[in-house]
Amino acid sequence: MPETSPTLSLPYLQPAQAQKHVTHNEALRILDAVTQLSVLTASLTTPPELPDEGDRYIVANAAVGAWVGQDQNIAVWTDNTWQFFEPSVGWRADDASTGAELRFDGTSWVSPAAPTLQNIPLVGIGTTADTTNRLAVSADATLLNNAGAGHQLKLNKAAVSDTSSLLFQTGFSGRAEMGTTGSDDFSVKVSGDGTTFRTALSVDANVGAVQFPTGQTYFQEAFILNDTAWSFIMPWSNPARILLWLSLNMLDRSYLMAVTGDMTGARNFAEIFASPAASLNFLDGPLSGTSGPDGELNMAIDNAGGVRRMYIENRLGSNRLFTLSTMGK
Repeated sequence: MPETSPTLSLPYLQPAQAQKHVTHNEALRILDAVTQLSVLTASLTTPPELPDEGDRYIVANAAVGAWVGQDQNIAVWTDNTWQFFEPSVGWRADDASTGAELRFDGTSWVSPAAPTLQNIPLVGIGTTADTTNRLAVSADATLLNNAGAGHQLKLNKAAVSDTSSLLFQTGFSGRAEMGTTGSDDFSVKVSGDGTTFRTALSVDANVGAVQFPTGQTYFQEAFILNDTAWSFIMPWSNPARILLWLSLNMLDRSYLMAVTGDMTGARNFAEIFASPAASLNFLDGPLSGTSGPDGELNMAIDNAGGVRRMYIENRLGSNRLFTLSTMGK
């Protein structure tokens, strides 16, 4: 039978041994010294002059005095003498002077490497995460820095009808939201109470057209073939006053006009500025592409089915790219 245990070298009681309590007490002394290991410090090379019973240290390299030759071993002051214990690979100790956790690697005590973090169910930094907010951060600022030429923050959703957005809150009540909410169109929404949200800006995902449904501003480009008509839905409520800037990207024509009146009934078009003049006609819609005079630009507003739609008819003799800037109220 071996005399000591393989891991902590605890002495075994032997058959027919006399004074068994001595062996037993020695095993308890070793257990008391090295289990739940916490040392006062791991930086001393010289033993303290007035240690207290049970004080424990990890001896630093190049130790002197009573610790000479005990580098990296555990020193325990007991019964007015130093007792030393040689650590094994993997032993861990808490350094009370720094709060650091130390691990013996077979040569020296080192701070263990941070574990690889993968598939962690919850992460809370300065706060408590939950099953909805699986990553929660409470801090003055959060930095996402580049690891190369740039950095992308990606918000992915599973389906078009889902939401992928940034939500800005006051007292955990929503006040502004930007992203793709319920569709792939990009929108910016605002709320004064966290319940009713109004879309301030919307960008059509298919054509890139920008709309301001509540700010009531509309920007768009339209390529209209000759002798065809193009139209867009007017998002403003009745009655409406509309200011429209219409320009051809060839820079040969531009128009500034106002439209007033109830969009369900009479309309009043007022051409404020046109260059060159006498080339714009206001008709009743819808326009087919050949509804108005040839060689000119024709416009109309139609309210079929309760949907207000503005028509632009190109009869200028060639395909044209138009830029529209519209404001309504």
